[in-house]
Amino acid sequence: MLFKLFLILVLAAAGVSAVDTAFNDDVLGLIVFKAGLQDPMGKLVTWNEDDETPCNWFGVKCNPKTNRVSELVLDGFSLSGHIGRGLLRLQFLQILSLANNNFTGTINSALSHLGNLQVIDLSDNSLSGPIPEQLFLQCGSIRVLSFARNNLIGNIPQSLTSCFSLELLNFSSNHLSGTLPSGLWYLRELQSLDLSDNLLEGQIPTGIQNLYDLRFVSLHKNRLSGKLPEDIGGCLLLKSLDFSENILSGGLPESMQMLSSCTYLNLRGNFLTGEVPRWIGELKNLDTLDLSANNFSGQLPSSIGNLQFLKKFNVSTNYLTRNLPESMENCNNLLSIDASHNRLTGNLPIWIFKAAMPSVPFSSYRLEENLSSPASFQGLQVLDLSSNIFSGHIPSNVGELGNLQLLNISRNHLVGSIPRSIGELKSAYALDFSDNQLSGSIPAEIGGAISLKELRLEKNFLTGEIPVKIGKCPLLTSLILSHNNLTGSIPAAVANLSNLVDVDLSFNKLSGSLPKELTNLSHLLSFNISHNHLEGELPVGGFFNAISPLSISHNPSLCGAVVNRSCPSVHPKPIVLNPNSSDANGNSPSHNHHHEIILSISSIIAIGAASFILLGVVAVTILNIRARSSQSRSAALVLSVREDFSCSPKTNSDYGKLVMFSGDAEFVVGAQALLNKDCELGRGGFGVVYKTVLRDGYLVAIKKLTVTSLIKSREDFESEVKKLGQIRHHNLVALEGYYWTTSLQLLIYEYVPNGSLYKHLHDRTGDNYCLSWRQRFKIVLGMAKGLAYLHHNNIIHYNLKSTNVLIDSSGKPKVGDYGLAMLLPMLDRCILSSKIQSALGYMAPEFACKTVTITEKCDVYGFGILVLEVVTGKRPVEYMEDDVIVLCDMVRVALDEGTVERCVDERLQLNFRVEEAIPVMKLGLICASQVPSNRPDMNEVVNILELIQSPSEVDEELE
Repeated sequence: MLFKLFLILVLAAAGVSAVDTAFNDDVLGLIVFKAGLQDPMGKLVTWNEDDETPCNWFGVKCNPKTNRVSELVLDGFSLSGHIGRGLLRLQFLQILSLANNNFTGTINSALSHLGNLQVIDLSDNSLSGPIPEQLFLQCGSIRVLSFARNNLIGNIPQSLTSCFSLELLNFSSNHLSGTLPSGLWYLRELQSLDLSDNLLEGQIPTGIQNLYDLRFVSLHKNRLSGKLPEDIGGCLLLKSLDFSENILSGGLPESMQMLSSCTYLNLRGNFLTGEVPRWIGELKNLDTLDLSANNFSGQLPSSIGNLQFLKKFNVSTNYLTRNLPESMENCNNLLSIDASHNRLTGNLPIWIFKAAMPSVPFSSYRLEENLSSPASFQGLQVLDLSSNIFSGHIPSNVGELGNLQLLNISRNHLVGSIPRSIGELKSAYALDFSDNQLSGSIPAEIGGAISLKELRLEKNFLTGEIPVKIGKCPLLTSLILSHNNLTGSIPAAVANLSNLVDVDLSFNKLSGSLPKELTNLSHLLSFNISHNHLEGELPVGGFFNAISPLSISHNPSLCGAVVNRSCPSVHPKPIVLNPNSSDANGNSPSHNHHHEIILSISSIIAIGAASFILLGVVAVTILNIRARSSQSRSAALVLSVREDFSCSPKTNSDYGKLVMFSGDAEFVVGAQALLNKDCELGRGGFGVVYKTVLRDGYLVAIKKLTVTSLIKSREDFESEVKKLGQIRHHNLVALEGYYWTTSLQLLIYEYVPNGSLYKHLHDRTGDNYCLSWRQRFKIVLGMAKGLAYLHHNNIIHYNLKSTNVLIDSSGKPKVGDYGLAMLLPMLDRCILSSKIQSALGYMAPEFACKTVTITEKCDVYGFGILVLEVVTGKRPVEYMEDDVIVLCDMVRVALDEGTVERCVDERLQLNFRVEEAIPVMKLGLICASQVPSNRPDMNEVVNILELIQSPSEVDEELE
């Protein structure tokens, strides 16, 4: 074995000059070939020099009669190295296919000694140098020859014309130069010829009609000149002809009308002249006709209507006049029409839109009307009639073209309004109506075009406001509405379009201030609002910190650093509660925290340290005055509540009424005796929670409600509690029952043993361990599913925070304390906010606005903050010695700076999935948007999270 291996290596170095009859030639040749390769995928590990035959090796096939190698097919295995001389030992090789690898070096002319070769495919490699002339000295048996997509140079060898058995020749996508060999047309067996994407020049020689069996010919993208071959019509079986992107001139040869089998004709990008001939309609099997970017003139012939199989029709960038022939309504298979950049006149071709009329039931037709009805163009996907001289109106039923993906009618003379049916184009990704004379407003129905990526309406006479429903086009990347007469403000809904890249609203009459949420548009490259009447402060952050002054010029009332104009005043910022502050008497924040206030963190970030101190003093002074006034009005209420909430067993000896939703039960001791410090699990805005055991041994958690004086009547209380008792979901803490007396109300929940999410994230003492990334993702997804279920049942949580999310023994999250606000007689904001003020940082901004309805979107905001808390391991608001950090702002800044992965909890180190963590944090920021309408609903959140989740984790959960 050692001797054999040594011999193989020597032969590889020496070029296999000797033959040892003790070895199988095929084994030896292939092992020598393998010795010069790199095989990163390990595909050739089965090749063993000790085997007597290679017939069972991967990629090798043998002739069953002779047991000699007949095929070597190693396509797409990332092999690299040179194509060595070891292959010369495979004297019976018929098929050599090494396509789609990384072979380098030159083509070895010695391959010509393999006289039995029928197929040579070396395409899609990195071969260089010229094609050896000697390669085709013995090529009589070669049927397929492909060197496509390499780096070959030089001329096409003249010797190639002696390969009389050649059926397929593909030298495309190289750097071959020179002229076409004069004897190329004598390869009479040739069926497919592809020399496209090279540097070939000169005229196409005559004689192509000799190729009787030619089906496919492509000379696309060369430097060929002169006229099209006059005898091209002799190739009667030709199905595909592509001479595009050359320097060909003259008209279309008459013989071409004989190509009745042709389905693909592409002459784009030449200098062809004259009119499109009438006989074009004789090519009745055409499905693609591309005559674009030439010098054709005159009117298109009506015979085009005979091309009933036509799918793609492109005559753009010529000098065509009149209009598209009405006979084209017979081409009812059309998917794409491009007649842009011509001199076409008249109204937009009505036959396109008339054919799009909605179908009428058969019974409504008279027979003769049904037979003569126009063909349907509802399958049309591309319609480009831009840069012509079309006039008139846009047909009102344009929306009937339901499959249209691109509609471009820009740079014409169209008038009238944009049809409302435009919103029915739900497949359209680009609409361009720019540079016309359109008037009226942008229809609100535009929001129905949900696939829209590009909307261009510039240079018209449009009036009215930018429709709010533009925010329902989530894929929009380009919004160009400049040079119109639009009025009103820029709707905040524009900030919903998170994919926006280019926005141009310049040269209009827009007014009002810019939505601050525009800073969330992380993909913006340009945002031009110049020459309007906009006012107020520019958004701060993200793209707007470096916006070009030209993009905001000629808005005299805009202010900010970029326009070098200070704003006249700073608007007061919202306030939030500081749980760490104490009152003048030194009371603990747990007793009087609803009376303490500081400026919001967004204010701290927005202004300097000096301004912060000054404004803080002013704000605290004013708000304390208000708080004292409010305190004086509610003092009696607070005192009576505290008296009623006494934990002393002497308060009430009545055990009251205990109701369990799943059967009868009793406390082991009296109700009041349960409520002592030893049993306490935690405290919240609505009450204190205790642990106890029922007489049947069932462990439960009991919440003693601390809102007795505010609670509804017994009947209303029991009605609301029973509704909550019907809620059952594996990510929600189940309400098992309740206890009622006039002075004491208890809610009985299932007991969840592993404590709160807050403890797992922030309590770093004792035996608490760090949650893994997989556990955190499951917690986020579980919380989302629980909230989605609540919202499905029309229940708003109101008090979402990490202390109200419990973790069971299997690590599953359970959301608790939901719906308790419904027990109050009315959702008074002052009472409600005082009860959930411990949810600092989780409260949606609309809680501070009396005119905004509290909806499920408040829960979505709190969920977004919770998501960031779970991923980062940081509290929503953290008070440092010299600073206050708002988690949401911290993550958003990191996202803008491209360092968001650094926000992941440092305890995870590198043990988390970046491809999951970053999208999850982005989702958290979206949920925590300042504008409620920008937040998704919880069902959408669940769907997004399931898409983010790694497939491996999904598989593990299914097992």
